[in-house]
Amino acid sequence: METGASVPVGRSLVFDSGIGGMGVVQALRDLLPTLPIDYLADTALFPYGEQPDDLLTSRIVSLLVAACEHLQPDILVIACNTASTIALPALRERLKIPVVGCVPPIRWAGRVSQSRVIGLLSTSATARRPYILQLHRDFASDCRLITHGARRLADLAERAFLGEVIADTDVQHELDCLFSQPHGDEIDTVGLGCTHYTFLMDAFERLSPPGVTWLDPAPAVARQVRTVLQDAPGLPGASRPGRLLMTHASHEATRLQEAAERLGFSQWEIFAAPILHPVEA
Repeated sequence: METGASVPVGRSLVFDSGIGGMGVVQALRDLLPTLPIDYLADTALFPYGEQPDDLLTSRIVSLLVAACEHLQPDILVIACNTASTIALPALRERLKIPVVGCVPPIRWAGRVSQSRVIGLLSTSATARRPYILQLHRDFASDCRLITHGARRLADLAERAFLGEVIADTDVQHELDCLFSQPHGDEIDTVGLGCTHYTFLMDAFERLSPPGVTWLDPAPAVARQVRTVLQDAPGLPGASRPGRLLMTHASHEATRLQEAAERLGFSQWEIFAAPILHPVEA
């Protein structure tokens, strides 16, 4: 654990469409082991990456406003690239607490790349959003950016978190889609553009070409949470253990509970949210 100034106790709420944000929770546990954490997964609409932006923005804002009213966190962490890229401004306008987002680490990749060819592995929807082009123009314009919008990796990552062994061939197929593109053999740095992918990092590092640096933004998000909390002294102490909430019962509930116990969550429950943007069956 890193040392530094003391951090107020307070309470944090970490949000993701599924379990991808658990990578951020792990980073928070490593950096701030006494920080109380609630976790909310919008499992009723997972995965976010393939949903229309207007539906997502409306749903995310209404869901998280209700969750913050119910859980009373001192800081909200959007541990989801899709939600961060489309809903952060609206959330910050509606909420009175700090909101920390998670965006694809293109700026970071541009700082560390030696070949000046960087890769981004994300959901297909994130890969095609204008926000990615803006990040590239603003922070890594001297680099060639090669992206791959993977449709299956989020599901594979969820299965990996639950303890399932993922076949190398499944991961290798997605990596080949990135590195086989024109100039793909020049990539020396790849950023994770989906928080779920944290749970496949070992496979990425093992199966990718030699010398490739992989960037997981979860530790940077944890450091930003610490900074925000240090700038907000006098937060109240936590009086209850962290809660794991979902908007829809998972068919993997038993395995999910077992996996979540490793991160300090003793049980899960359904979050009885208000009327949200309808979810298509």
